[in-house]
Amino acid sequence: MTRTYTHPSVLAGIAAGAGWADPEMDPTRIDWAARRAAAAIPFPLVDGRPVNPYAPTGIRYGRNELGHWGEAVAADAVVMVTYSGRRRILMVERDDDHGWALPGGHVDPGEDPTAAALRELAEETGLVADPIDPWVKTLPARYVPDPRASDEAWMVTVPVLIDLGPVPSLPKVVGADDARQAAWLHAESYQHLVEYLRHYLDGDVFPAHRDLLADILDH
Repeated sequence: MTRTYTHPSVLAGIAAGAGWADPEMDPTRIDWAARRAAAAIPFPLVDGRPVNPYAPTGIRYGRNELGHWGEAVAADAVVMVTYSGRRRILMVERDDDHGWALPGGHVDPGEDPTAAALRELAEETGLVADPIDPWVKTLPARYVPDPRASDEAWMVTVPVLIDLGPVPSLPKVVGADDARQAAWLHAESYQHLVEYLRHYLDGDVFPAHRDLLADILDH
């Protein structure tokens, strides 16, 4: 069964002139040569329409909950510390009920992904980092299985690792912007993080960040 779906919030964003939502309703009229040349991860076209390189998602046509046709690039801050001999990671509870995620968000047009990750980190948690600090390392862009994606609209993220090492006290953080709360979570391993979230916060990891966090925490 071929499913076509675009969430009403995307249509509302287009009507409101929101910058995150492509106003073009027909993707065949987009200049894909330019977008494909700038893509972090190559993707094909079929009949002039973009195709998620990791499809199928269950929604063949339309944008689901994402506003941007084709690839949209985000940047996420992976901030870790060692406190009392145990590793902790900074995460935020999303305000869209998709769970606990790394601080991050869309990269603005012309914005450096590292700068975007640090901007989102400050906006969502109040924690400030400098890109020239030796403990800041930008990792390669990677596809993330965002639950809001479709076969024609998907997310790629640039993770920025910030390992602050041993600290005498946990840096103060507070949830802001589109984060309900921010917290330092126990993360000796990915499974440890999952169990901690479920046991103490009745929460779960944002699906788009599960593989990313497992790779970083376990390897």
